[in-house]
Formats: sequence, C-alpha cells, structure tokens
Amino acid sequence: MKFCRFVPKSGGEASRVLPAYGLIEGETIHEISGVPWQTWSRLSTTLPLREARLLAPVEPSKIVCVGRNYAAHAAEMGNEVPKEPLIFLKPPSSIVGPDDPIVLTRYSNKVEHEGELAVVMGRTCAHLGDNDDPFAYVLGYTCLNDVSARDLQKSDVQFARAKGFDSFCPIGPHIESQLDPRDVLVETRVNGQVRQSGRTSLMIYPVAYLIRWISRMMTLVPGDVLATGTPAGVGPIVAGDSVDISVSGIGVLHNPVHPPAS
Repeated sequence: MKFCRFVPKSGGEASRVLPAYGLIEGETIHEISGVPWQTWSRLSTTLPLREARLLAPVEPSKIVCVGRNYAAHAAEMGNEVPKEPLIFLKPPSSIVGPDDPIVLTRYSNKVEHEGELAVVMGRTCAHLGDNDDPFAYVLGYTCLNDVSARDLQKSDVQFARAKGFDSFCPIGPHIESQLDPRDVLVETRVNGQVRQSGRTSLMIYPVAYLIRWISRMMTLVPGDVLATGTPAGVGPIVAGDSVDISVSGIGVLHNPVHPPAS
C-alpha cells in the first residue's frame, strides 16, 4: 500500500479534515480515517492524484540518520568504514515534502545532496533482541534527501548544524508498505543527470541490523524515520537546481533548490 499525506490543490470535499492521510491507488487518493500506524478505515472521500498536493508523508518525533553506511561513500569522504553504526539526528523542523524547495543557507558555501532509503516505524520499538523481527515494527519505506552543509560539517566536527537547517530533510513522495529493502536501487539526479547510484545490498549495516541496534539506544515510536545512509557520489547543489531522489519500488522525490531567504 502507498500511504500519503495530502491537501487538495483547491477546495473540495477532501478539505473537510486536512491535512489528511490517504491511500494512493493508481491515479486516485482514497482518504483514510486516523493515521496509517493505528486502526484506520477507508473513507468515501477520493481525490484525483493530479488535484492533490502531496505533503511529507509523516511527521516524526525524530529522524535518526546513519552516516558512512556505504563503503564507497566513506572512502569518497576520506573516512574509514565505521566499526559500528554512526548515528546522528536531524530535527523534525528540517522536513519538507515533495516539490517543496530546498532553501540554501547563507551560512554555508557548500551544500550537498545525499539520497537515501528511509524507514518509517509503525510500532513502538525498544531493546530488540537478536531473535526479534525488526520488520514487524516497520510501517514502510520512503525516499529521503539528507541535505548537508559540508563545509560546516567539517568545521564543526559534528553534524547537528550542518544537517539541521530548515528544508534540509525532504521526504516523500509517499510511504510504500510492500517493499523488501535488502536490495533496492537508490539514485540521485540533479538537473536530470545521475549523481548517485547504489543498491542497498551494499550497505555496511543493513536495515534489520540498524533497527535492532538503534532500538537498544533509544525508543523508536510510530512515525519515526530512520535514514539508512547514502551511496557514493554526493555533490553540491546550487540555486536553480532540480533534485530527484528515487528508490526502486517506491518512486521519485522531487525538490527544486532555492537561494537563501533574504
């Protein structure tokens, strides 16, 4: 199933309770009651997909990111492969949805894209054991761009400021609940040209390992997002660029790049 959050581009019946969650089936959105990780039902309200504005498909309490989870990316950054998962947090205020702009910051001269597969949690998850099934706690998967101010990341020697600016976490376009994350293609295109291309089978720490490992440090709650790391090929984005993050089996997350706000 493809879960989304949406508002209509113009008024209509679907504007009764908005933003709303829905199911995308073909070219139609069927509104649902409640949220996808709780008991929900299909409502009678529908909207053509072309008449909807898709929002970030989830509003997490936290975004847990994994750094250097592809050996080739660690190498291109001049780093060794981490001996255990390297994790950091992005603030929920950094989230934007499909087609929303990535707004550059005047505090950085080198902002880069990082296309990733993201996991969306569907159940509270804490202290998983080696025999626990981590996928039983997953709602689904989506695309994520871990936008990073690379110069600040290097000067600060930690990631909070570099990766925490408003609009530095595009997510979407929807949550795909029927996906095997072990070997899917993650790609980033800037202005139509492929910058990153890598399969999740190349991850140093696969999705199941990451969920178990992170659950032993912090409780993951429904709606939380786990960004699983980026393949090699990260590079700069500038005002006027168009960035597309695609994950096979999910779709494409598109965002334009805008100059810093005045």
